[in-house]
This record gives sequence, structure tokens and C-alpha cells, in this order.
Amino acid sequence: MLKSLQSDLLHEAESKDLKVIIISAEGPVFSSGHDLKELTDEQSPDYHAEVFQTCSEVMMLIQSHPVPVIAMVNGLATAAGCQLVASCDIAVASDKSSFATPGVNVGLFCSTPAVALGRTVPRKVALEMLFTGEPISAQEALLHGLLSKVVPEDQLEEETVRIAKKIASSSRPVVSLGKATFYKQLPQDLRTAYYLTSQTMVDNVALRDGQEGIKAFLQKRKPIWSQ
Repeated sequence: MLKSLQSDLLHEAESKDLKVIIISAEGPVFSSGHDLKELTDEQSPDYHAEVFQTCSEVMMLIQSHPVPVIAMVNGLATAAGCQLVASCDIAVASDKSSFATPGVNVGLFCSTPAVALGRTVPRKVALEMLFTGEPISAQEALLHGLLSKVVPEDQLEEETVRIAKKIASSSRPVVSLGKATFYKQLPQDLRTAYYLTSQTMVDNVALRDGQEGIKAFLQKRKPIWSQ
């Protein structure tokens, strides 16, 4: 599943036609994370290492991907499934969804999910989820910043597609530059962050689409993007 997801994310990643990716699921569970049958001592430590390395690569790929990635969540997202939601740029969920990192209950602390979770929600919220394994509701997830938006189940696809279409209507080079810079500046100190983003603004202005957007605004017309 991880390798399939990795392949799908990379498929046509550099295509000018690709503007946004939506990750969704069928059935009552968005993702329950790793298959514990693969993590018994019947498999070697090398195999276990490959599983977690592949998982980490997929999560990092989402943030380094040139286009925004949206999680459309309808149901339960646990462990690495919760990690997947936390790793996406935007996450829209139905009000019936819930989120948990329950590994501690089966003797396998959710250390890798904690990377994405701890960078998305407040530390004390993340640690309560990690230490207790208890799920939080979609509304709690929204409150703590794990989700962008919560909607009724029958509106989930419509709202997710609306957001995706709005993103797709913008310039891909501009959005890609902005996404990359956003994640690059996050861990920096304030002065370094402003230095990096100021340079990015200069680079953005120099883009063909940067000039097109400014001129279109001044001329009171719709911009015609290069892609």
C-alpha cells in the first residue's frame, strides 16, 4: 500500500497539468496504519526497517511534492493513517471521522506518527493521544489544528473538490514555489525565515506568472497562467 501510494504520488508529478492531489478511501476506515501481521518476529528486523523507511519516505514526499496534497477523510484514521492526515497540506473530514495513535495499547508506541502529529497539533494534545491511544473526534481534531475543515458526510466530496478546484485555478509554478518555501521557512528563526521568504518574493515577482498576475490585476482582467 505504501509503495503504491508512493508510486501514485510520483506519477506525473512534473506534469504541467497536475495541480492538486486528493487522497481518499472507501469504507468506514480512512486508514488504520500498518498491518501488524507484518511486524511480528516472523519477519526480520531488516524487513521491519524497510516498512518504516518506506512509510517515512511517503510522508516526506507529500510535503516535498510540487503540488498541494489534500486528505479527504471519512471515517477512522489511526496510527500511520493519522500520520498521513497530519502530513497532508490540507485535510478535510466528515463529522463522523475520528483520529488516534493507539500503538501504545499493543506495545508499539507510535513514534513515527508522532513526527507528523507533533508538528501539527500542540505538544500536550499530541502526547495525550500518544500516551493514552484514545481517539479524538473530528471537531477536536479541527480545534487542535489536525484538520482544515469538518463538514457533514454528504458534503465531504463536494467541499474537498471545491477547494481542489480553487487551488487548480491558480498558477502551478507560483503555488509550487510557495509550498516549498512555506515548509522551508517553518523551522527557521524569525530573521532567517524573513530572509528566505523575501528572496522567494523576489523570485516570484520574476516569474512569468508573477508578472502576468500583477498586470492582470492592474488591468482589471483575469490572468492567463502559463500552465
